[in-house]
Amino acid sequence: MKAVVQRVASASVCVDGKTVGEIGHGLLVFLGVAEGDTEAEAVLLAAKLVNLRIFPDENGKMNRSVKDVNGEILVVSQFTLLANCRHGNRPDFLASAKPSLANELYEFFKTRLRQEIKRVESGIFGADMKVSLLNDGPVTILLDTDALKGK
Repeated sequence: MKAVVQRVASASVCVDGKTVGEIGHGLLVFLGVAEGDTEAEAVLLAAKLVNLRIFPDENGKMNRSVKDVNGEILVVSQFTLLANCRHGNRPDFLASAKPSLANELYEFFKTRLRQEIKRVESGIFGADMKVSLLNDGPVTILLDTDALKGK
């Protein structure tokens, strides 16, 4: 799994002109599920995400997690994070999990987050989504479960 994590003051996602997910202060997470990913990767990524210390403490040092600051999380599925751009100018997405598995792990990932975070919102898997955000910092972190496992 791969995730692009952005610390935000607010974020929302719309489908067909209707807001389907919206948060205030917290994290916007773009999630890509790779072929071969399992619930183990979702558990690892969710645990890392909720404990990632990227929010400022009283001294302005990034020392608090989204859980520590009672932040919210907006998760948006994004298979394009698995793009292969090595050959030519048109990316291929062969490393992405098949949609049925990707959706299952996307839902499982959100369930894991909800065990730790009071408010977890999301986009609609497979939909054409419009995402708006007010980046806070800016702080943007790339997480890859292969790298977290030391591969």
